[in-house]
Amino acid sequence: MNPHELPSLDLFHHRTPLQLRFSDVDVLGHVNNTVYFAFFDTGKAHYFTAVRGEQVDWKHVDTVIANVNCAFISSIVFGEEIEVLSTCLYLSEKSFKVLQLIREVNTGEAKAICETVMVCIDPETHEARPIPDKLREAFTKFEGRDLSKKNN
Repeated sequence: MNPHELPSLDLFHHRTPLQLRFSDVDVLGHVNNTVYFAFFDTGKAHYFTAVRGEQVDWKHVDTVIANVNCAFISSIVFGEEIEVLSTCLYLSEKSFKVLQLIREVNTGEAKAICETVMVCIDPETHEARPIPDKLREAFTKFEGRDLSKKNN
């Protein structure tokens, strides 16, 4: 992930507006770096609801984060209007990668970019399992492209 080579906005089919709270801002006057991960999580939650076409039952989790990489590009300051854009880059046998971009809505300025590898798990055994066909089809339909890893 190179923060100087940002992906085209055409890649993203989902946007989540984010609300900045005064408590998100640190003594330096900008949003604390730990808050960015909460923003990315909020974006993922709304993205998964849109992809699945139904509210996610968070009491029966079937995906977990295996790896997160974030590049901070520009500070977010209180009063900016921000959003997180989300897309699925690819689907493997048991995992998939989500790409997200936080940006200022009015200027389009990129604030941070994040790649998250998620693994499907059996909710009862917590063991990795293949991505269910229904979820694979939902991602492919939502994104409108082939998401198999061999093509990405």
